[in-house]
Amino acid sequence: MNEEKASEIFKEYINDSNKVAFTFEVDTRTIDFLSNGFEHVWKLPKERLLNNPASILDTIHSEDKDYLVKEYSDVLAGKEGDNIEFRIVQEDGSVKWLLSHVRLFIDKQGKRSLTGVVDDITTLKDNISILQKFAAKKNAILEVLSHDLAGPLANIKNLSGQLTKHLHDYKSEDIANILQIIYESSARSVRLIRDFVDQEFMESTNPGLIKIRMNLVEKLKEIVEEYMEAERIIGKTFKFLTSSDHIYVYIDQGKFMQVVNNLISNAIKFTPDGGTITIKLTEHKDSVTLVIKDNGIGIPVEHHDALFDKFTKARREGLKGEPTIGLGMSIIKTIVEWHGGEISFESKVNQGTTFYIELPKK
Repeated sequence: MNEEKASEIFKEYINDSNKVAFTFEVDTRTIDFLSNGFEHVWKLPKERLLNNPASILDTIHSEDKDYLVKEYSDVLAGKEGDNIEFRIVQEDGSVKWLLSHVRLFIDKQGKRSLTGVVDDITTLKDNISILQKFAAKKNAILEVLSHDLAGPLANIKNLSGQLTKHLHDYKSEDIANILQIIYESSARSVRLIRDFVDQEFMESTNPGLIKIRMNLVEKLKEIVEEYMEAERIIGKTFKFLTSSDHIYVYIDQGKFMQVVNNLISNAIKFTPDGGTITIKLTEHKDSVTLVIKDNGIGIPVEHHDALFDKFTKARREGLKGEPTIGLGMSIIKTIVEWHGGEISFESKVNQGTTFYIELPKK
C-alpha cells in the first residue's frame, strides 16, 4: 500500500469517528484538513472554521484562553507537545472539556504545520470530578469522626488512669480491675479509630502519579467546607483565603488532597479548643503557595530537623490523645516532591505552626 492510499484510508477512518483531527498551516494561517468530528464536538459547521480559523478562539472558555494560546505557542517554539486540557463554551451555553495533543511538523521546504487530535472528555471529567469530590468529602468526614469519637474515648482513658492513681490505697481488686478494663478498652478504641484513618491515608498514597489540570481553589473549598460544617464538633475555627477564585495547577488530586487533609488533621490535633486553623492559597507567575497555619502548641525546636523523617522521633500524641504512626509527615514530603514542589514550616512552642507548600503550576 502506497503512502497516498494509506493517507486516504486514514482520513476516511478519522472522518467516520467523533475525534477531531486537523492540520493547520502556520505560515498561511489556513486549515489544510479538518475532520467531520469537529461538527459533532463543537456543534458548528466546519465551513465556519475553515473560512476563519481564528474564530476558534471565540469558543474557548475565558479562563482557558490564555493557557491554550501559551501551550500552542510553546509547541510552535519547538517544545514537545503535552496533552492539553481545555474547555469550550457552546452556543447554548453548555461547557465541554476537550483533550488535545498537537505536534509541529516542518517539511524539506521549511513549511510549518501543526497537526493534532482533539477528544471530547466531558463525561470522563464529570465522572472523575464526582468521584474525587466524594473522596475528599469521605476523607474530611473520617477526620471529623475520628476527632469526634477519639476525643471522648481519650478523656475516658485519661480519667480512668487518674482514678486508678487516686484509688490506689482503696485496696479494692474489683474496682482496680474495672478501671483497668475501662482504660485498656478506651485506649484500644482510640488506636483503632486512628489506625483506620491512617490506613486510608496510606492506601491512597501508593505510587502511580496521575496529574491533571484543575482549579485548586475549588478543590480546597470542598475540603475546608466539610471542616467548617463541623466546627462545633471539632472545637476550632477554620478560615480559607485565596488570591483568586481560579488558580489552575497540574496535580494528582487524590494524593494531593490527602496531603491537605493530613496537614489539617495535624493542626486539629495540636490546636486547643477555641483555636483557629487558616488555609491560604496564593498564585504566583509559575507557582502557587499553599499555607496551612494554626495557633496551637507548636513544635519544639529540637524536633524540627527530624520532622519529615520516617518514624520520626518528633511524633507525639495529640492534645486529646490522638496517636500517630510517625509516617505522615514523611509521606506528605514525598507526595509534594512527586509534584515537583517543596514543603517547609515555621513553628514556635505555644505560638503555633505554619506549613508552606510551594507547587509549580505544571
